[in-house]
Order: sequence, then structure tokens, then C-alpha cells
Amino acid sequence: MTASCNKACDRSCFQQRPCRLRYPHDRMGLFRSAVQGPTMAIDVDYPALLENFREHMAPKRSESASFLIWYLEQYYRLEDVEAVDAVCDQPGDKGVDGIFINDNNQTITIFQSKVSHRSDTALGDFALRNFLGTLRQFQSVETAEHLMKTAGMAQVAQLIKRSGLLEKLPSYELHGEFVANIDLDRNGADFLDRHNKEIAFVGKKELLANYISDERDLPKQKIVTFDVFGVKCAEHIAGTGTKAVIAPIRARELVELDGIEDQSLFTYNVRGPLGRTSVNKDLVKSVKDSSTHRNFPLFHNGITVIAKHLKMDEEKIEIGGYYVVNGCQSVTSLHGNKSAITDDLKLLTKFIQMDPTSDEAKQITEYSNNQNGVRSRDFKSNNAIQIRLRTEFAQHYKDRYIFEIKRGETSAAGEPISNEEAGLYLMAFDLKEPWGTHRKYEVFEDKHSALFGRPYVTADRIVMLRVIDDEIKAQLIKFKEPLLAQYKLTRYMLMYILREMLSEDTKFKEIIDYPELYVRDLKLSNAFRRAISIFISDIIVDINEESKSFGEDFDYRGKIKDADWVREITKTIQKGYHKNVNRGRQDSFEMEWSKCVKHQEAN
Repeated sequence: MTASCNKACDRSCFQQRPCRLRYPHDRMGLFRSAVQGPTMAIDVDYPALLENFREHMAPKRSESASFLIWYLEQYYRLEDVEAVDAVCDQPGDKGVDGIFINDNNQTITIFQSKVSHRSDTALGDFALRNFLGTLRQFQSVETAEHLMKTAGMAQVAQLIKRSGLLEKLPSYELHGEFVANIDLDRNGADFLDRHNKEIAFVGKKELLANYISDERDLPKQKIVTFDVFGVKCAEHIAGTGTKAVIAPIRARELVELDGIEDQSLFTYNVRGPLGRTSVNKDLVKSVKDSSTHRNFPLFHNGITVIAKHLKMDEEKIEIGGYYVVNGCQSVTSLHGNKSAITDDLKLLTKFIQMDPTSDEAKQITEYSNNQNGVRSRDFKSNNAIQIRLRTEFAQHYKDRYIFEIKRGETSAAGEPISNEEAGLYLMAFDLKEPWGTHRKYEVFEDKHSALFGRPYVTADRIVMLRVIDDEIKAQLIKFKEPLLAQYKLTRYMLMYILREMLSEDTKFKEIIDYPELYVRDLKLSNAFRRAISIFISDIIVDINEESKSFGEDFDYRGKIKDADWVREITKTIQKGYHKNVNRGRQDSFEMEWSKCVKHQEAN
């Protein structure tokens, strides 16, 4: 907050620095009252709090450790394995409950967590004083090494070694974070005010205000019955409360299920309808040919429905709380061709009585879809990280952008950004590996956690990268080498060069650290778009100049996939930019930003 801004505010503004009302050293983008979104329903009072992380509760793991694992998953957006690996869940760990190293922002966060059994109490300064003493153990490599030696076999020693903390401690910023399900009392607040550069406190108020659910907003459905009078049905009992019924069901009844038009029927399916694929075209052709209807169950694989309620007698099958987890393409194609359906057209339908949110249901969905042409991206459509990102887009970018997490899903209002494209942005910009963006499959396989499972990967960051990409695409026409302009990997290389070239610019670093303060506001977003446009143009001019030495046999495809070549040309462009800025021949990004902001204010 600048000197001219002398009061707390709840919006982003045209100040030179973002508002930091409570967390001056928060570089994660997690808790800022200036950008809080709508509060989601969650209960953090004991014992209801435990329901949020039952899967992490274990006999040898404390409630506070389980709470911290959940916190890292939910608020830091880590994958479950990474969250567990970051937590010391055994006693004797020298006051350290967890360690998270953010290589992107070069920060080391030491955690301590506390679960209070009383909701009518508050945390004082005693716990914070002890935590400050814990942090002192990391004030240097020597003190951290001493901690490791005296910890013996405690998990904290293993965690320090495994995380590479000792090597990063001299150059990374260190701070502590105390997480609790209660708020601070006056003594605690006063102590925190004196030590807010070292410790951040996350209490009940912050947990409630910043919670983003990974649960789906599911529609209400009515009980549905299917006529099976005179039809033999197969029933299989898989265990207590779990059974399956297989029967040929009239297509006319299936296409009347709730949720086909808005796709909510396929919420738990790994894909949406993929449109006019060859398989769907053949299916529609068969539907329109009534002579094939009687034989439809012979050549069609059938569909799978998971339902909370399943009841069968000699005349009907009754279901409730149902979702199609395999057969989305078929049901959608049938629904679009209702007029051609006859009573002879039936589909073998497997009804499974099970909670659609259960692990067993997820396994059934994955296994049943594995038999078809399903990609790795499809299986990540039910990933909690992806769902939370989509929820964030709906909260902060309604009607502007939508986040597509499954192929073929029906688009709502707004410009779509697929999670595959977002992953490629992150690979180029955050992982700084633009040369690897041709390996799209890595986004949802080996690199998924590294790309998406980070606290700074938010809807805001993805939108910021989309703004950059939009400006890059708009200027590709300036390349003298047409093939280089048309090659898709060129965009990701430019995104990488832009970040490296402006990496030392204070304002640029601030924007990429706090994108929510700049891209949610349309004026600020347009100012950012206008500012980076100038530098993208300069980069292309520099590459055009370098291209004079490329030669007729220049292998642009091979070079852009060559990490050494990309790094070398980036260094050349970066060096030229800094030289021009230092000599006053070119404005820095911060200077261009100020001019663009004034332009937006004037308009």
C-alpha cells in the first residue's frame, strides 16, 4: 500500500503496490482480504472439523498433523502425496509440524498447526512465542544442521534432508505459518503485529473466508423407473449395500433422464460428449436406421449408471441419485435423435448401487472407461485440484472465462480455457520448459503435480497467462519467418523469453506474484495487456534480427525443442534489453506500466 492509500480497502486499485492488510510476506496468494471471494460452506469447529480429513486420520498420526495435511491440500493446492510428505506426523519433531519449499517464489515455510477442541476460546501469545523459537532453529545452515543432529530419528531430520532445505536456506526467504481452527486473542494479535514479518497466522476467520470447495454442485433429481416387465434381468450382489443389475433398457426411457441437456447427468464421467467423432457418427447412423434397432444390444457396449438408490422387482427398476459414468457419447447422441428412436431400440444398461462420490465409484469409472479411447486428461477431470480451479473461475471470472476440465463438456458463457492449455502455459512460464510443450501428455501424467499442485496456481494465474498468450498470438504476424510464426511451440518460447527478460523488473514480479490484483479488474487487465504487448513486439524484432544468421537450412522445429538453443537466444535478448534500459534507450516494464495505467485511467 502506498503512502497515499491510508486506509484499508476491499478492492484492487491503481496503486503502485498491492494492498497487504494482514500478510505482508504472503507470496502464495492464499490470504488477502483485498481479494477474498465468496465464502463457501465449511465447519472448522471441533469435532465437525475432523470430517474434512477423515481419510488422513490414522492411529499414529495426531489430529493436528491430519489437519495440516488437509490444509496443504485445500489451501496450498498440493497433491495428497506431496501434502503428506511435507508434514511431520510423529512426536519429537522440535516444534516443526511441516515444511513446504516453494521453488517458484524461493520461499521456505515452516508450519505449526493446532486443533482446538473448544470453539469458544482463542489462541494467545504463548503458542506463537514457542513457534518463534522453533523458527530460530532455521536462522542459518549451522542452526538447521544442529537441529537435524539433535533430532535423531525424528521425522523433521528426514524431512529437512529430503527437501533440500540446507542447500536452499541461504538464498530462500524463510517464514513461519501457524494454522489453527480458532482465532487469536488480543495478546496473540499484539504479538503477531510485532513479528508479522516472520510469522503468518491462519485461523478460523481465514479458513472460512478462503475455502474453495472441491465438491461438485450437483442437481436435484427425481426418482426414475424403467419398465422391465417380461424382461430377464441379471442381478449381482457385490457386498453389503452394493449390488448391480443388468438389463436391456428402452432408449426412449434413457433419453428422458434428468441432466442430459445441461450435462449434469455425466458429472462423474471422465469425458463430456465429444461431438461428431467417427464413432458418434456411426452410432447416429444406426439410430436413424430402424432396421438395426432390434440388434442394437448386440453391437453396442452398453452404458453404466451408478445410483445411490436402486430397487428392482418383476415389473420395474427404480433408481435415484444417479449418474452415467460410461456411455455419455451414446446417451447424448440418442437424446439428439429422439425422433428416430423406436421401442425396439434398447441398450444393455448396468445399474450399480453405490455412492457416486466413493472411491469404489471412481475405480469403476476409470476401469470401465479404460476400455475405450480415453486420455490421461480425461482421468484428471475428477481431480480435486482441477475441480477447485474450475470453481475459482466460476467465482471470479463468471461470463469472462470458463475452465474446461474435461473434453467435450458443454460450455457456459465466457471464453473457454482448457486445463490442457493451462498446463502448457505453466510448463513454459513456471517450470521454464517451453521446449517440452510438444509433449502434451506430460501435463496430465508425470508433470501434473508439478504444474497444478502448487499454491500459486490459481484461476488468476491462468487468466494472466492467457492474457500473455493472447498478445503473443496477436503479434506472431510480425515474424519474418512464416513457419516460425505458425509453429505452436513458438508461442510458449515467447512466453518463457518474456518472463526471463523481465525477471528483475519489480513491477513485473509483483504482477506475476499477485495476479489477482491485476487481472480480475478489467482496466488493470487491459493495462497489463497493453504493457506486455510492447515487450513481446521487441522480442520478435530481436528474433527477426537473429534469424538473419539462421541460414536456409534452419531447423526451427528442432531448435525450439532444444533447451540449450532456447536458453542461449533468451540470454542474448535479455542482455540486449538490460543494456538498452541502462542506457536510457528503452523504457523498463515498470515505466511502460505507469504509462499504460494512466492511459486506462484517462479512458
